[in-house]
Amino acid sequence: MTFDPHQSLVGTREGARLPLALGAVLSVVLLATFLTTPEGKLNWLMETGPALAGVVALAVTYRRFPMSSLVYVGVFVHALILAYGGFYTYAKAPLGEWMRSAFGFSRNNYDKLGHFAFGFFPLFTLREVLLRVTPLKKGGWLTFLLIHTILGWAALYEFIEWWSAVLMDPEGGDKFLGTQGYVWDAQSDMLWAGLGACVALFGFGWLHDRSMKKLFEAAKGTLTAP
Repeated sequence: MTFDPHQSLVGTREGARLPLALGAVLSVVLLATFLTTPEGKLNWLMETGPALAGVVALAVTYRRFPMSSLVYVGVFVHALILAYGGFYTYAKAPLGEWMRSAFGFSRNNYDKLGHFAFGFFPLFTLREVLLRVTPLKKGGWLTFLLIHTILGWAALYEFIEWWSAVLMDPEGGDKFLGTQGYVWDAQSDMLWAGLGACVALFGFGWLHDRSMKKLFEAAKGTLTAP
């Protein structure tokens, strides 16, 4: 990096254009899928909960902690993936049915795409926060903490699925779990989240660095403009 990641930034109106545009589109998609889902609004809320929490957190902190464009785009795409799964349920998602037919899978594997995304997109948010608010630098400890934090959250999500399924009625619990009879579903979900984190970190870390650099350069230009 050629910039100081600990530099203090303030969200600007110009910088808010992209997150506002993405937020407007996402609001329409979320509202439409919530109102028209054939699988129950409770299931939709449970499936899209992480996305809703992420969007709210980014909106609330924008003014004092604006983030790179890659983070906002990543949260947007992740939310779309979750909303799609919440609308159909992961076990019935048409994209998963297409993959089953095209690749000869024995089950609908849309949930694996969802868990891969669970590791892939949040990693950029976590990476940016750690680089900007802690003394950590790119290297072994940052890599270790990022991957293991994602794996920890993936495990926690599996616990939440388990507890929710126990508390809900059998039909609702089965919709949320979406195991489809696969006994290693929870373990494979955590594996896919870990793979998503690794692909994001080792395959697209350079792109995240570039996006953060643009954020800091834009902030510097705002500060030095007459």
